[in-house]
Amino acid sequence: MKPLAALILSAALAGCGDNNARFEIAPTVATAEASLRVGSIEVRDVSLPAYAAASEIVAEDADGALRPLEKAVWADDPGRAVTGALARSLDLKSTATVAAEPWPLADDPDLRLDLRIDQMIARANGSFEMTGQYALASPNGTARETIQRFAINVPLVNTAPATVATAAGAAIDRLADEIIALHSRATCAYVESRDSPEGLTVIHPFQEDHAMPAPLSLDIRR
Repeated sequence: MKPLAALILSAALAGCGDNNARFEIAPTVATAEASLRVGSIEVRDVSLPAYAAASEIVAEDADGALRPLEKAVWADDPGRAVTGALARSLDLKSTATVAAEPWPLADDPDLRLDLRIDQMIARANGSFEMTGQYALASPNGTARETIQRFAINVPLVNTAPATVATAAGAAIDRLADEIIALHSRATCAYVESRDSPEGLTVIHPFQEDHAMPAPLSLDIRR
């Protein structure tokens, strides 16, 4: 057999022999919708560290090294899967219309969510850790913008691939809860005024469904 033909046949046989188990990242199913002060949210492509963006499912060993789990890979590109899982969780858990980028509607969304994950690890100590930072930007200036850091830990009974995949979904689900709480109608927002007569910063507690209370003056002199 010619060398080139042998090489092609070897590659084809290797592809047929791929018996890796594939696991999905899926958040838990929502049971209730929170009422938000925004009507639509676009989830930008999530940024992941290199080890979390790879197809292999990894876990921390006793020495602190991250090693791939044997014959276990993610069913989808991890960046795309995390982006889609977060968009789905936000959509199911809130009254907002939520979609991953590119935004499919003609009008801009009220908010754009940019998520950058620093760590996404099945730890050897029995926890799944997800940390990072997210930013909420309002293209039309119709909603409050913010940048927030987060640290989420989900208990792990073991580091079997199915357990890790379930914990990853649960961590994304908890992050969705944090973001929803930030823009929930039940959450009190604060409007800052810097032009008070005394030159003080004045914080107005405000809740949309109730009348505006009297402003609270804080003695923070410039």
